[in-house]
Amino acid sequence: MRLSASASITRSATGYWLLTTVYFWGASGLIDRAALGREFRDRYGRAARLFRAPGRVNLIGEHTDYNGGFVLPMALDRETVVAAASRPDRRVRVHSLDLGETAEFDLDRPGERRRGLWLDYVEGVARALISRGVGLGGADLLIRSDVPAGAGLSSSAALEISAGLALAGVSGARVGAVELALAGQQAEHEYVGAMVGIMDQLVSALGRAGHALLIDCRTLEATPVPLDTREVAVVVCDTRVKHQLSSSEYNTRREECARGVGLLREFLPGIEQLRDVSAGEFARHESSLPEPVRRRCRHVVTENGRTLRAAEALRAGDLEEMGRLMYASHDSLRRDYEVSSAELDRLVESARALGGAALGSRMTGGGFGGSTVSLVRRDRLEEFTSHSARDFVSAFGHEPAVYVAEAGDGAKEVRDAA
Repeated sequence: MRLSASASITRSATGYWLLTTVYFWGASGLIDRAALGREFRDRYGRAARLFRAPGRVNLIGEHTDYNGGFVLPMALDRETVVAAASRPDRRVRVHSLDLGETAEFDLDRPGERRRGLWLDYVEGVARALISRGVGLGGADLLIRSDVPAGAGLSSSAALEISAGLALAGVSGARVGAVELALAGQQAEHEYVGAMVGIMDQLVSALGRAGHALLIDCRTLEATPVPLDTREVAVVVCDTRVKHQLSSSEYNTRREECARGVGLLREFLPGIEQLRDVSAGEFARHESSLPEPVRRRCRHVVTENGRTLRAAEALRAGDLEEMGRLMYASHDSLRRDYEVSSAELDRLVESARALGGAALGSRMTGGGFGGSTVSLVRRDRLEEFTSHSARDFVSAFGHEPAVYVAEAGDGAKEVRDAA
């Protein structure tokens, strides 16, 4: 195992003793890849190749990706690993070790879409790759993941990208990282039913250790931005409240943004997406928009500006400015976009109450549950953790999961068992 942890014991506001554990993930995550290879051989009777793709945490730039805007995520050092080998027929057999479930599909006979099953992600990316001209053959797959599901850390993209890479790899097909990311997004749209942007799949495919990625979601240009975590840690606090990106609320937000673009075209005829609207232009015309469309658009326009300034702050090593922008992002997501939750708000306010311990904090991911991401001074990490957990338990009766993460690499074939 590549996990280290530290624990502190505090007395909660409800009078119970609370054990707070902070997990420090290693650069290769928690999965024993050699054991996965052995399990594949035991199940399928032959050797496998291993392919991995990470989850992600978005530092800033939320709900801007499907509006053609800017995002600043980093790939996590948690991953989904797929052990795979080709088959002589056109069937794909797949087993999830984490769920203890087996499923299969025929590449020549598309299955039903939007079944609400984890198989939708695997079959969806296979269908998307085929539609893009990638020649796939049958395969046996064995999947293991340590990316928490429903935590806003994009376990779905990690599954899509690792499975897509594995299917292409054992079929002898070559697929570029951007094309693979687009296939993952297509799987979400067509097989899962979530009209997600491109951020999650792109950073899972292209992540770079020690860096965040500034992604232009229109051009798909991804620029590495150094992320210095020697003195300030990236801390993920999982509320353990699950969210569903395929829910009606997520798609409703996208429709509201599209409606705003249509209304703003009366004054700004050249715009295609909210990314084309400057803060000044929006301020001049926002009174013409009905609620809640006005607030949805205001969030996206201002969030694009915050994201670009955040990338500049990271390049300059100005983590205090980065933190200020993160707090402002959360306030906008809570008030204007209305995708936060009581649990997420509580964690962010708890971080604020500690003053200089947390430079910044915000919800991350689609919202309606999931996780926060915070920049925390390493010399006050234990204080931050114990205070956040104690306050959270007093409000909700259960402890959040707290992880300290480093920026990891994107998808690749794993050629060793390390």
